Amino acid sequence: MPQPPARPRTLTWGGRLALVAFVVVAISVVWVTNLLLTERHTILTRNRAEVRQALYSGNLLSELQRTSIVPILLSRDPVLVSALNTDDYTQTSQHLISYIEEIGAAAILLLDESGRVVAATDRGLLGTNGRQEPSFIDALRSNETIFNATQRAGGGYQFTYSRKIDVGGALVGVIVVQVDLAKFEKSWSGISDAVIVINSDNQIILSTEPRWRSKTEAEALSVTDAPTAIERAFRLTTDWNSTPAEVYLGGEAVMRLENRIPFRGWRMASFTTYSSVREKVNGVLALEIMGFAILLAGVFYLTSRRAMSQAGLFQQESAGLRQLNAALQREIAERKRAERSLEVAEQTLLQSSKLAVLGEMSAAVSHELNQPLAAMKTYLAGAKLLLQRKRPDEALASFGRIDDLIDRMGAITRQLKSYARKGSDHLEPIDLRDCVASALSMMEPQMRQRSVEITRTLPPEPVIVQGDRVRLEQVLVNLLRNAFDASKNVAEPQIGILVAGGAQASVLVRDNGTGIQDLDTMFEPFYTTKAPGDGVGLGLAISSGIVNELGGRLTARNWSNGGAEFEMILPMSEEGLAAAQ
Repeated sequence: MPQPPARPRTLTWGGRLALVAFVVVAISVVWVTNLLLTERHTILTRNRAEVRQALYSGNLLSELQRTSIVPILLSRDPVLVSALNTDDYTQTSQHLISYIEEIGAAAILLLDESGRVVAATDRGLLGTNGRQEPSFIDALRSNETIFNATQRAGGGYQFTYSRKIDVGGALVGVIVVQVDLAKFEKSWSGISDAVIVINSDNQIILSTEPRWRSKTEAEALSVTDAPTAIERAFRLTTDWNSTPAEVYLGGEAVMRLENRIPFRGWRMASFTTYSSVREKVNGVLALEIMGFAILLAGVFYLTSRRAMSQAGLFQQESAGLRQLNAALQREIAERKRAERSLEVAEQTLLQSSKLAVLGEMSAAVSHELNQPLAAMKTYLAGAKLLLQRKRPDEALASFGRIDDLIDRMGAITRQLKSYARKGSDHLEPIDLRDCVASALSMMEPQMRQRSVEITRTLPPEPVIVQGDRVRLEQVLVNLLRNAFDASKNVAEPQIGILVAGGAQASVLVRDNGTGIQDLDTMFEPFYTTKAPGDGVGLGLAISSGIVNELGGRLTARNWSNGGAEFEMILPMSEEGLAAAQ
């Protein structure tokens, strides 16, 4: 007797509760995923924005510092001084034009004592009168290089360095160099962020949005009648409300970051959108919702088949369970493989980080101790020879020097700890002349091997700076060693050392070698042109870091007569300034 067909059945209370629980779990998972991914990608977006802002401010400060030296050099240019003395300006503009590409400035002007433009890279400005310009007026009032940011008629700013030119104590003219900061606005505007630079008067002097210049930040943000980058960011993120309220600007989802530029109280602010965060989070949420929808559709499909026939229900349930079991097993296997891969990647990254740190520290120790060890070897050989010749007193002097080198090696190893974290070493007044003498004493054995001619120019008065004697001597030894190596292929090697005081203290080390081929990357770690075994490329990087920590800077350039010259500039201490006066 055939069985009667099964009657369709509706969901039981247990099924209804399961469906409600499924929906609640799906909503909870989507909500938690949204929070976690939003927080993670927001942090990544902020970190990238901070790195970009640090890079922008560093490039801006570097351009200003580099251009500030130009007026000093041009004020001493014999061609310009001769033209001002003789009133012969036929070749002066061409002479300035020859400098413009090398310097990278926007324009260079030469004004006579009356303020008339007598030479310029833009010949259209010849003959114009700049007597009322702030750059001319301020230069006449000071013996230093003067910086001016002058607002132009179009709303932008013109940035200039100016310096007066004296001959025999008499004013003969003023040199004006315009800094090209507009190029940074063009490069910054190539991304979706809006970037502004604010001066100490809270006026916007640089901006990727031209209509914001010369306004305050509050006034600039109220300008919304043009499709600017920041307005487009507002429109894209008006419905994005998952990020913390403190990163909103004017109620809109835009991240505002600010940092200070160590130049005349300037500040840089950037506005970064969350559009990339939204795209990444929404993509993951869409996949999750799709997965839950597929599961829910499968549940409804099985339920409908079950209502049609009891026999078919059993078969469908069996097949569905098998498929679900296989899918779960595959998913579990995939998750296990992914977890194993993640663990391996994390362990590999951790080991690589450890090896990188160990490699850097071992290379630094090897580099910094190589010079004292070489000197000790030379002194030991000399002491042995002196003992063989029955000259024990002189041998004891060599042993004394070896003992000093051992103390210095201990100080260097203690100092290397500061490369990992900033130390708390006490700074004290130091005479740079004594540091030069100590560095030359350490390099004396190597210099004697090749008969290098050393020329020292030291002032009669002390040149006092606040610093650490060991680290300053370390920098000078590195510079002398580089000069020694650079001049090894020269028939008559020469090394010049010049110490000068004044408003700032400086030490100039010059050689007559082949010069520097790559000035841009020479201060980067592990960059070296020496043969394997002669150096690891850490000397200049470490030296630059030491000088920066002491508040100074280390620069390099090629000498016009051949060879290279390194200049270490440090601020004078109060005692040093008093002695100089």
